[in-house]
Amino acid sequence: MPPSSPHEFERLWLGFMTARVTLGIVYVVLQAGIFVLSSTQSSTPLLICLAYLAAALAVRLMARPQKLGDRFDGQWVRTVGIDVITFTALQIFQSSGINYTPLFALPVLMASILGSLLLAMGAAAGVTLLLFAHAAWLSFHSPADASTFFLQAALTGAACFAISFIASQLAMRLASVELRAQHSQLAATVQRQVNELVIESLTDAILVVDVRGQLRSANPAARQVLGTHRQSQTMELNLHERPGWQELLKVVTESFSRRQAQQSDITIDPTEQVQRNLWVRTQLTAMLDTEAQVLCVVFMQDQREIQARIRTEKLASMGRMSAAVAHEIRNPLAAITQANALLAEDLTDPVQIRLANMVQQNALRLEKIVHDVLHLARASAPENALTTPTLDLTETTQRVCRDWKTQSKVDTELLVNCPTETALVTFDPEHLRRILINLLDNALRYASGQGACIQISVDVGQTPAQQTQVCLSVWSDGAPLEPSMEQHLFEPFFSSESRSSGLGLYICRELCASHGASITYNRRIRPILNQPILGNEFNVVFRTHVWPLATQTGKEST
Repeated sequence: MPPSSPHEFERLWLGFMTARVTLGIVYVVLQAGIFVLSSTQSSTPLLICLAYLAAALAVRLMARPQKLGDRFDGQWVRTVGIDVITFTALQIFQSSGINYTPLFALPVLMASILGSLLLAMGAAAGVTLLLFAHAAWLSFHSPADASTFFLQAALTGAACFAISFIASQLAMRLASVELRAQHSQLAATVQRQVNELVIESLTDAILVVDVRGQLRSANPAARQVLGTHRQSQTMELNLHERPGWQELLKVVTESFSRRQAQQSDITIDPTEQVQRNLWVRTQLTAMLDTEAQVLCVVFMQDQREIQARIRTEKLASMGRMSAAVAHEIRNPLAAITQANALLAEDLTDPVQIRLANMVQQNALRLEKIVHDVLHLARASAPENALTTPTLDLTETTQRVCRDWKTQSKVDTELLVNCPTETALVTFDPEHLRRILINLLDNALRYASGQGACIQISVDVGQTPAQQTQVCLSVWSDGAPLEPSMEQHLFEPFFSSESRSSGLGLYICRELCASHGASITYNRRIRPILNQPILGNEFNVVFRTHVWPLATQTGKEST
């Protein structure tokens, strides 16, 4: 039975063809030596060997590996048939007393391994018939006892049948084993690829460390913690050589010494500049045999991520509760505002008028907080992104700034710096208005109040990938935020003032994310009256469609 693997069959086929060529060369040399040394030797065996060598070379060099069928076809004739005919001819025309019958094992083996069991039995039967025919021919031309020739033919034929059956069964057995091995290898390969994909996609950092402290493997999250970007760099690291990893080395060493899993909160310094608090747990690999090396798998998780996840869950719960409370407050608050307005119409006492104004101011403050809380439910992606309108950011920014200054009764001068080119962005107009008003309110709260202390700009530029990018910036000359506040800046209900709801920047971030935009904070120096001032700047980068109409920049003071 032919092997199931094409590469394995090709190797066996080439092996048999090479053996035939080698056998032909040996017998050509042998017959040539006999012909030279013996004066009575006929040239017929030498010619037969030369013809066989030529046929074997032609098949080896010109033919392609091909399986033998179930019948005596052309492929059988070019290989097995040539061998049987050649060895039979050598046995008939030999005159040096050499017995060529053992050579019949080669075609029988070839038919058994490269063909089917039926073809192998047919080849053995053909060889046996030829041997009996040769025995009959010898019995007519030799005075010796004919039974010896027939007995020799019968034994050789029986051996050919035994060889063909055993070789065919072994080939079938090996083919079956190979097929199962291929299936097992395929399953193992798929499982390994799945495991690698799962490990690569895990957010937890995973390290594999041996007993010497040498890193054997690390997933991308672990390489980020290690400060390396390539797997080859990670493989060169050793925990003993890193002073900032001694606490991790201690946990790994305890795992190997106690032969059990460990877990602990540790502090590491991967770059010897920034410390990280990690929660780690270890697991030793199972020792399948005595020669296998036990490895320690380390699972690491940044404490900041755990705290951020807990904080996000708490904030989500608080947001749902706050929205429910805001709905309940809205109607009584409207009644209080309306009743206070009616009372204020008939008041003449200055003290009572001042109290009514205080009620009105605090009611408006409560109304703004309720509006912010309820607006969280609307800070989501549009129902259909295809229907989101495209607007001119330059014109919209100038209009919203004018309206905000009029409605808020702001005396501070606004410096609006916009290009004269059309900057089209895909964004909901009301959502953009909400973002810009929140940023302007936040800037006014911390601005100094002098001229151009609040600056708004629209910039159209190119990214490193040669893509157009539109950015809206709102800058104020307020004192720069502390680094400890920056990481919580866009979280809900976070504010540095007790009078603020802490939802403005969070709403801006959610609205930007729902339209494919992004909002960031940074410190930036801008000139005021030709003096460089370090202030706070918020940048909104849009998903854009831009058609430049001009290249000059226009400035507007509002």
